[in-house]
Amino acid sequence: MLFGSRSEKSKYNVPEGQGSLFEEEENPFPLSEQTEEQSQQVVSYTVVRKASKRKRNDHFQEGVETEVIHHHPDQLTCACCDLKLTEIGGTIVREEAEFVSAQLKRIQHMEHAYECLHCKADLSTPTKIVRGKAPQPVIQRSLAGPSVLAKVLSDKFTLYLPLYRQVKEWARYGLQTNDKNLSNWVINASNQWLTPLYRRMIELALNRTILHVDETTSQVIHRSDGKPASSKAYNWVYKTVPCQGPPLVIFKHSLSRAKEVLKNFLSGFKGTVICDGYSAYGDIEDISFANCWAHVRRYWLKADSKNGQMGVDYCNRLYQLERKFRTMRPSKRRRMRKKYSKPILDDFFKWIENGHFYGKNAIATAAEYTLKRKEALQRFLHDGRIEIDNNPAENAIRPNVIGRKNWLFSVSEAGAQANAICLSLSETAKLHGIDFYAYLKKIFTDLPTMSIQQQSERLDSFLPWSPEIQESCKLR
Repeated sequence: MLFGSRSEKSKYNVPEGQGSLFEEEENPFPLSEQTEEQSQQVVSYTVVRKASKRKRNDHFQEGVETEVIHHHPDQLTCACCDLKLTEIGGTIVREEAEFVSAQLKRIQHMEHAYECLHCKADLSTPTKIVRGKAPQPVIQRSLAGPSVLAKVLSDKFTLYLPLYRQVKEWARYGLQTNDKNLSNWVINASNQWLTPLYRRMIELALNRTILHVDETTSQVIHRSDGKPASSKAYNWVYKTVPCQGPPLVIFKHSLSRAKEVLKNFLSGFKGTVICDGYSAYGDIEDISFANCWAHVRRYWLKADSKNGQMGVDYCNRLYQLERKFRTMRPSKRRRMRKKYSKPILDDFFKWIENGHFYGKNAIATAAEYTLKRKEALQRFLHDGRIEIDNNPAENAIRPNVIGRKNWLFSVSEAGAQANAICLSLSETAKLHGIDFYAYLKKIFTDLPTMSIQQQSERLDSFLPWSPEIQESCKLR
């Protein structure tokens, strides 16, 4: 009663002949009343309790180095007879985490020269001098080594730590610098070593036939178009679908949200773009557009009325089916959509057309938005690879939004584009389970020793899904 389970379902092993107070039977007292002598018998109970399976909310990952600190008594001789005590066992009483802070090293590359003294003595023989060759630096005339650059970029684009905050941390480690230096490091490293990988990713993405596209605002102080710094700039995001190969996320900086920006990037692309209802998405040669049902649902949700709820219910029914179809192959998902989703769509559009929603209220706006994009909203019925909404792109663009709240703006367009390049590699690496710091360190260590112009085919071995990167940079 005090320490057992509070459930009304008894967990006691009840002796034969004893009834339960909680079992409902036609005759609750099937046995005759016990005599006084029998009722005084001692009955023992066995309480069955389940072992607690509750997990700690903090624990060590596999592979963490373990150090055992042994604590022995101060006195190892018996207080009675002064003989030596014998150890009979040990117990781990607790575990705790210890942080070993990072350490900054000063690395000096010294090239040594050698000559042959025997040949030097012979005046008829030219003197031969050989010299050791230090590896090429990541950035010329800079203190930033591969590991320092990797940490600066990793902290900014995975922890969203702006550069001016990193300056104080580097000073604590022993490196005096400023945010202008760090900004130049990011731009130079991106231009020299990350841009070739970025361009290769764009090339691979444009060879696919389905892309998610979205855009969000940013701010650039020194603009080339003459507009004030308060004007909006934009970051576009393009994401591929997993069923067409290794997933890719590509960010592209632009000063405007014009349709020409989209056309220039998608030059040569042929296929379907999944997007929201922005007017720039449409009327591009060789490209069809599939609109997002999540945006449709939001419009009907804003119409807080009975008709608005009916519109939301139609959308919910489509999403319930999509959850069932999610694990199916694209061909089967297309067939199931034709069979089950299409009738719901037909009823939905028919209900809107017969509803006669007029005016400038929320319900009329939702109806107009839906009917205007009727064809694009039905595109997902004809291709099982197309998602019902553009949520993958909206999720992909979220790190840019979080970062924007921390580093606020870019001083130059070069910095804004460097941010886009780094975010592209960071988010793609995240999709493939890659440690971004280890990935950047390998890039900045290996690529300067290679001639990329002559060995461009080797770039594929530095993409996040390549076996070499998966083996050396995989997250634990």
